[in-house]
Amino acid sequence: MELVQCKNLYKEFDNQKILKNINLTIPKGKIIGLLGKNGMGKSTLIKLINDLLTPTSGEVLINGEKPGIESKKVISYLPERTYLDKSMTVGQVLRYFEEFYDNFNTEKAKKLLKDLDLSIEKKISHMSKGMQEKLQLILVMSREAELYILDEPLGGVDPATRDYILDTILSNFKEGASVLISTHLIADIERILDDVIFIDKGEIRLTSSADELRKTENASIDEIFRRSFKC
Repeated sequence: MELVQCKNLYKEFDNQKILKNINLTIPKGKIIGLLGKNGMGKSTLIKLINDLLTPTSGEVLINGEKPGIESKKVISYLPERTYLDKSMTVGQVLRYFEEFYDNFNTEKAKKLLKDLDLSIEKKISHMSKGMQEKLQLILVMSREAELYILDEPLGGVDPATRDYILDTILSNFKEGASVLISTHLIADIERILDDVIFIDKGEIRLTSSADELRKTENASIDEIFRRSFKC
């Protein structure tokens, strides 16, 4: 059984089609890039998978079931925007995640925080934007999930932080799980991808193994995308 299936999926807002006839599967054990320019439907698709939006038509299945309470137990989601309560300390956020998610690995989170030399007593409001991004990623990657969904995890951070984010993703997702990474910064992320999905104007334009696509086109994923969509 596929981890995620999208069948004939459409989403409209105010009679405008944002997603059009999305047919897509996400297998287990892969790092997959959902690649497209801003405003092309990446975040809408992710929100549908996370049960934060309802399809106009079609369906999403997680492990063969419609999204709901059970799917939220197996999906660890990093939204594009920061959701942290800045009045809390790092330790308070850890305890919140520990109480809310049965699969949250507190010891893993503490180890990653120690690697950053970040005290659990530190208030989030006293942390830089880059450090908050790292904390949010640590929280997401410290769950023993089946699917990690990361929406634009590299947006708005410096190159050194991007390297940290990629290394953290590679080193900390649960064995056998999948990672879906939405981004328009393709050159920064393509080295870690197993598969790629190109999305443009709400439609899936291409799905492929990253290595096979590079071999067939004799070019990087970034170059192929730029050629295909004249970015």
